[in-house]
Amino acid sequence: MRKIVVPGELVTEERKRLGRNVYLRDGKIFSEVIGLAVEDETTASVVALEGRYMPEKGDIVVGIVVGEKFAGYDIDLKYFYKAFVSKKEFMDSLKNHSVVSARVDKVNEVNEIELSNVRVFYGGIVIGVSPVKVPRIIGKDSSMLEVLKKGTNSTLVVGKNGLIWAKTDNLALLEKALEKIQRESHLENLTNRISEFLDKNKKEAK
Repeated sequence: MRKIVVPGELVTEERKRLGRNVYLRDGKIFSEVIGLAVEDETTASVVALEGRYMPEKGDIVVGIVVGEKFAGYDIDLKYFYKAFVSKKEFMDSLKNHSVVSARVDKVNEVNEIELSNVRVFYGGIVIGVSPVKVPRIIGKDSSMLEVLKKGTNSTLVVGKNGLIWAKTDNLALLEKALEKIQRESHLENLTNRISEFLDKNKKEAK
């Protein structure tokens, strides 16, 4: 069973690689946040249960184009600062209010973000979730994400920043499932719970 830990609580005394939201002290690994302690054979980390998005290089994010500059575009990630994508990274023009996904390429000392690998979405909607719940929405090896896609007949791109682009035939059911994941993120066997929830709701809708 996963253990809920608080800041400063011991995660493990074993020698392991540091994952997210943990730190090393006196050869032991402790939690930086309130969350679920997660260990495998090589790594110890904590899945946060509350908090804001903190960008890391390599993150995939979803955002909205909110402005154009001479050298590029400002992207709203629902974060403290607008992210920036250079026109060198995306040769076609981006229109205001376009929804895009991108990769975090650089994060400077004040957490300003530069993006690369931009992809534009057409149609669909943007749904906001708590950034710290994103790992549970994706699931191990994308297991939860696949359940959501199949169970709601949706195309989904989940950003680490808590924005999700969705093109779906069943928005109401998708939103209910996302709310349930966030509400029950601390529980075991959550993927099975959501799969059963979706199956039940689809049968009732027929």
